[in-house]
Amino acid sequence: MLDIEMIMHDPEYVKKALLKRGFEVDFKGFIELREKRNELIKRIEEVRALRNKLSKSVGEYKREKKDTTELFLEIEKIKNSVDQDEVSLEKIENEINEFLLKLPNLPDEDLLSGEKENNVVVSVNKDQPEFDFEIKDHVELATSLGLIDYERAAKISGRGTWIYTNLGARLEWALLNFFIDEHLKDGYEFLLVPHLLNYESGQTAGQFPKFKDDVFWLEGESPRKFLLPTAETALVNIHRNEILDLKALPRKYFSYSPCYRREAGSYRSEERGMIRGYQFNKVEMVQYTTPDDSDDAFLELMVKAETLMKKLGLHYQVSKLAAGDVSFAMARTFDIEVWLPSIKIYKEVSSVSNSRSFQARRGMIRYRNEEGKVDYVHTLNGSGLATSRLLPAILEQFQTVEGNVIVPEVLVPYMGGIKVLTKVK
Repeated sequence: MLDIEMIMHDPEYVKKALLKRGFEVDFKGFIELREKRNELIKRIEEVRALRNKLSKSVGEYKREKKDTTELFLEIEKIKNSVDQDEVSLEKIENEINEFLLKLPNLPDEDLLSGEKENNVVVSVNKDQPEFDFEIKDHVELATSLGLIDYERAAKISGRGTWIYTNLGARLEWALLNFFIDEHLKDGYEFLLVPHLLNYESGQTAGQFPKFKDDVFWLEGESPRKFLLPTAETALVNIHRNEILDLKALPRKYFSYSPCYRREAGSYRSEERGMIRGYQFNKVEMVQYTTPDDSDDAFLELMVKAETLMKKLGLHYQVSKLAAGDVSFAMARTFDIEVWLPSIKIYKEVSSVSNSRSFQARRGMIRYRNEEGKVDYVHTLNGSGLATSRLLPAILEQFQTVEGNVIVPEVLVPYMGGIKVLTKVK
């Protein structure tokens, strides 16, 4: 949620910043509502003060044996007036809140305007792998090596799903365990979060109300719950409606979870197999920091995500997203995009993002600084990492002429010493 005072103080600045995302807004009606709200609050306070003064006069009237009939009528009249104004105030505040919830975060000033076409590649790891034989795509490799069963997954669930089998399941689990061990070494706290979340969690994360149809809802539950689309949605709600002590910051969490998303598929040719699905696995990192430490935390998350990719030995690039490609709740995002040789396309396997105070304002997540003043924390997140595109990249980048796949060295201990995935006999 955006800072109301910033909007009131300089609406043109906010309007111009949001235009970088392609989001147009007119603040005239909002400013009028805020002014009307302030007038109502002032009037309610003045009338309450008058009512309190008249109420104190009741004792004097009784001591002087004066008739209190008119006095009580006046007090009741004032009470009714306050009640009506409070109803109007609640209605206006709801309208203000609904308006604010529809506004995306302000992009950082250094981001370019526009959509994906203005994303900038800021770094590349390793050269693109070259092959002196006709390569296979990850679907063919996973099937021939007995790593994935697509047909039976479709039978029991439908398109956009898969079953990890045999060494495929072990490779997936090896990746997850590798990520977990690396985050633990870096002092992050491991949490296993609920997979069913309430509406407030989606709202705080910035997913609701705009993207409430992109998740799977459980019917028959009251209040309604949805399946988490990423562990970030849960992790950024851990301290909702809390005031943290300065000494408790930064808070560094990570979680493993399946991710459930409805936007599984256009099923374009480059999204075959595991590239896009309704359910996939991910390890997610989240930090709560002070505003002063926010940029350093972003850099730390970037280094952590990249370190995982480098240890896996994969070729990838890092892209700084343009304002229009940054998600609704974020102020900046860098994507780590892995190379898929079969389709000659880079696919995102990690997004590192800074929400600044946007999520914290929606969830009332604050801290008390050294002067005792309460302010909003900054929340950041980074995938560390998502596996549904990582595993295909490993299969394709490390395939051999025999149709086998070399296991990344860092995963060998997690694979029980297996160094090469070979065809099923």
